[in-house]
Amino acid sequence: MLSVKGIHTYYGLSHILYDVSLEVSKGEIVGLLGRNGAGKSTTMRSIAGLTPPRQGTITFNGEPIGGKSAYVLVRQGIAYVPDDRRVFAGLSVDDNLEITYRRNDEWHKERIYDLFPALKEIKDRRAGNLSGGEQQMLTIGRSLMTGPELLLLDEPAEGLAPLIVRDLERQILKLREAGISILLSEQNIKSAMNLIERAYVIDNGRIRFHGTVAELETNEEVKKKYLMV
Repeated sequence: MLSVKGIHTYYGLSHILYDVSLEVSKGEIVGLLGRNGAGKSTTMRSIAGLTPPRQGTITFNGEPIGGKSAYVLVRQGIAYVPDDRRVFAGLSVDDNLEITYRRNDEWHKERIYDLFPALKEIKDRRAGNLSGGEQQMLTIGRSLMTGPELLLLDEPAEGLAPLIVRDLERQILKLREAGISILLSEQNIKSAMNLIERAYVIDNGRIRFHGTVAELETNEEVKKKYLMV
C-alpha cells in the first residue's frame, strides 16, 4: 500500500532524514519508533505532503505521490493525525467533525460517535475546552471523516494518562478491524508494542532497525541504544 524508498528531507538547509525507507501493507499497523527528535514527525510530514522530500520516492497504492499537496493526498485516502492535535478551538466537537467531512461511504459523524462514545456526550462543547484525551479522540475522528485508507498517527499517546492510553489503544485496534492501515509514530514503546506488527526504529534521521515485534523485543542492543528501554 505505502512504499517509502530512500527519502531525504530538509528543513531549509538542515538535512533531517537520510535515506529513510519503510513500507506499510494493507491491513497492517506498523510502528515508527524512536526518541524525541529522532525524525518520526518529519517522516510523517514527508509522507503527508507537508514537508516533501528532496530525494527518494513515495508511492501509495502503486502511484507516485512525492511532491503532491497534502489536500490532494487526503483525496487519495491518506489522513494525517498530527502530534499537536490542532483542533479548531472555537468550534464545537460536532462542528470540528463536520468541517472536515469528505463525502464517503464509510465514515460519518454517527460512526465516529460510535467509535468514541465520550465525544457524543460533549459534541456541543468547544474543542478548546476539551481535555488532552478528548482532543486526541476528536483529532482522530476528524481525520476519519475524510474516509482514509491509510492513517498516519503521530504520537497519539503523548501527554495522556495511562488509562486514557489503554482506551485509545482499543480504539486504534478497531480501526484496523475496519480495514484502515496505520503507520504509528510513537516514543511510548510500551503502548506501541500493544498495537504494531512490525517496527522501524529511527534515530538521527536514519532507520536503525526493521523487524517484527518479536525480533525487536529480543534485541536488547537496539532497545538500549535507540529507545532507552
